[in-house]
Amino acid sequence: MSAIISLIGSKGGTGKTTLAHLLCFGLGLMGRKAVCVLTDPGRLPPPHGALPYVSADGRDAQARQRILTTLRSREGWVGVVDGGANRLATDMEMYRLSDLVLLPFRDSQEDLRVVCEDLKRLPNALALPTQWPSNPWQFGAAQRLLETVPAELQGRVLAPVFALSCSKQLLQHPQPSVVPTSLRKLSQAFAFQMLGLLEADRTRLNAAQTALGASRRLEDMMENAPASVV
Repeated sequence: MSAIISLIGSKGGTGKTTLAHLLCFGLGLMGRKAVCVLTDPGRLPPPHGALPYVSADGRDAQARQRILTTLRSREGWVGVVDGGANRLATDMEMYRLSDLVLLPFRDSQEDLRVVCEDLKRLPNALALPTQWPSNPWQFGAAQRLLETVPAELQGRVLAPVFALSCSKQLLQHPQPSVVPTSLRKLSQAFAFQMLGLLEADRTRLNAAQTALGASRRLEDMMENAPASVV
């Protein structure tokens, strides 16, 4: 069967476009047929290149509807929708049409405030920490920020996608034919995580799938690692 995953939300600058391409690249590396659907009219047409996924221009509402309808008729395809910020009507459209809705946010109080509001507005969506710091000091600060998420929402905040500067290569025009190994690994790990969520009961995420559970486990590993590793 086909599936549609949407990255939406009221906050701009959270990396929705990068995440959409990261996910599609990872799906392609795993042998899945994937298409990245651009919806933000303020962005340039999607990049094309030798990477193992397709990009589609869904900035026009009618074109977007045709793309999504076609996707639904194609067995085994995964559509990843790159939503723009602060477009309530488009967000609600994608929320209704998607099998999995992700709300990316970064490690700032304003991002956290906005994503908590979006989680309340979109009860089946999940929040996704992105561009998350891996430096021990910054990671600790981000961890403390996550602990301020209201208790009733903490189970809907996913394990983070860590920052990787070379991920911007996926947005180049044209896309590169060869990418760093670190980017391939991050893309595949992200795709594996999202495919698991498509098959899971998302009302009962286990601790390892949530931001606090995953972060606490990683924090313990960093505290117990030799100084040369950290």
